Amino acid sequence: MDSNNLYKKCYAFAIRIVKAHQHLSTEKREFTLSKQLLRSGTSIGADVAEANGGISVADFSSKISLAYKESLETKYWLSLLRDTNYLEAPVAESMLIDADELSKILFSILKSTRINSKR
Repeated sequence: MDSNNLYKKCYAFAIRIVKAHQHLSTEKREFTLSKQLLRSGTSIGADVAEANGGISVADFSSKISLAYKESLETKYWLSLLRDTNYLEAPVAESMLIDADELSKILFSILKSTRINSKR
């Protein structure tokens, strides 16, 4: 996957995260977990943007690694918000599918970057 397409996917996901945060804070009056979701969910794309501007393979790989870890954290918060009934299951499941897709893409990039850097 080219980096521009990944960036677009991350950006679209970040928009969903921001809207979920808005819903959680205004409709559900939930501020703590939703803030964690907002932070981790929007960091994925920010880290990808930084990776695209990396000055070395190691720098790129480091930023992709951070994005991957943030995607895993985001999946945790989405699951917790679903299981505590702050997010409706269908909404959470849809967002979890997107987060999982991003995680898989990022891990694949990370794996290939780390393997290629050892050659």
